[in-house]
Amino acid sequence: MPVIPIRMPQLGESIAEAVIIAINIKNGDTVQPDQEIIEVETNKAVMDVTTPCAGTITDIVVEPDQSYVVGATLAHLEVSAEDAAQLGINPEEPAPPANSDEPVVSGGNGGDVPHFGKPSASPDFETSTAEEPGKVQPTIQGLPVPANATGASYLSPRMKARMHELGLHAGDLAGVAGSGAGGRVTIEDFEKFIDGIEQEKMTGASPMRIAVADSMRRSWTRPLATVGMPCQLDALLTHRKNSDPKPGPALYAVRALALALAKDPAPAGRLIGERIVLPSTIDIGFAVEVADGVLVPCIRDVDQKPLADLVQEYNGLVQQARDRRLPNDARGPGIATVTNYGTFNIVWATPIPLPEQNLVLGIGRGIKWPLWDEENDRFIPGIEAVLTLSFDHRIIDGGAAGRLLTHICELLQSPESL
Repeated sequence: MPVIPIRMPQLGESIAEAVIIAINIKNGDTVQPDQEIIEVETNKAVMDVTTPCAGTITDIVVEPDQSYVVGATLAHLEVSAEDAAQLGINPEEPAPPANSDEPVVSGGNGGDVPHFGKPSASPDFETSTAEEPGKVQPTIQGLPVPANATGASYLSPRMKARMHELGLHAGDLAGVAGSGAGGRVTIEDFEKFIDGIEQEKMTGASPMRIAVADSMRRSWTRPLATVGMPCQLDALLTHRKNSDPKPGPALYAVRALALALAKDPAPAGRLIGERIVLPSTIDIGFAVEVADGVLVPCIRDVDQKPLADLVQEYNGLVQQARDRRLPNDARGPGIATVTNYGTFNIVWATPIPLPEQNLVLGIGRGIKWPLWDEENDRFIPGIEAVLTLSFDHRIIDGGAAGRLLTHICELLQSPESL
């Protein structure tokens, strides 16, 4: 009977490889069509590799906790001649060769990040073995850092070449004391720093941590600023107590931000060249803490959906994010993000917008304060939290950010309008 390969599928437009986290089959197992047999992790989600048809597993050629490129052979499947024909494989062709004994390991990196250690790849995936012209192969093992160096200070051509070889960028030199003119880091300083790292205990950075680090690095290339103001939450908490189902505090903020931007979408615009691109839909993301990072599910057309109708969708996305199984329509970037850092007892913070966004709204911990009651001319106890709005200062200034934040606070203080 013919034997066909089960390959690493294309898991997304920007995904070049994935880490094997679970193998749910063993040699000799009989499998059905579209059966989930291997779990893989990218820098965005956990996904399943499925069987193309029914058959018997004859050879598993991958190992857990290793990274394999798209197109690499994961296992071999013995199938019927009819199924092989339907899949376009000649039954008389010999089985494809197994992968090299040495898997393609990236130390947890994803996308187009270079691999550390000895490079190798599946021999039946020729594009993964071709060396790019001029590309220097890494010579140091285990550094859990992203590539694509972009410097903030002067780096000599020799230094840039060495950093590219190791997959480092200028931010990784922040802790290096320079001995050159004006405190410049010399190549000797750099090599001493690298030698010292090799003597330290190291752990591999997960794909999620690499993705977060890369996202924040790209975000920080813009001039970011943050404004904040206190907001009374008593009306919101009373509304939540009387609601069934109960919206989470972050969902109130998602809805309030959406309504404010629907009235004036300019603060959520993106500067491209000399033009500001305004959003066509009000899609808002919200931060969810997951293992070793943060995911940002996105709710579409939030301004068109009443608060009560959003609760089930919101709760479902929170759970799917924690399981690292977000649906495709919830993964794309929205126009802004809400983050509720008050759940960590944080009163004030300066969150950083995602690279594709201009705005992030933060909610601090609610605290009981003596608040002045103008009507009764006395202090009364009340719950107050600080709202912060971080923004790209190229798009809007402090005044526009302050007006937007004021509008959001007014909406939160009138929750029945949400």
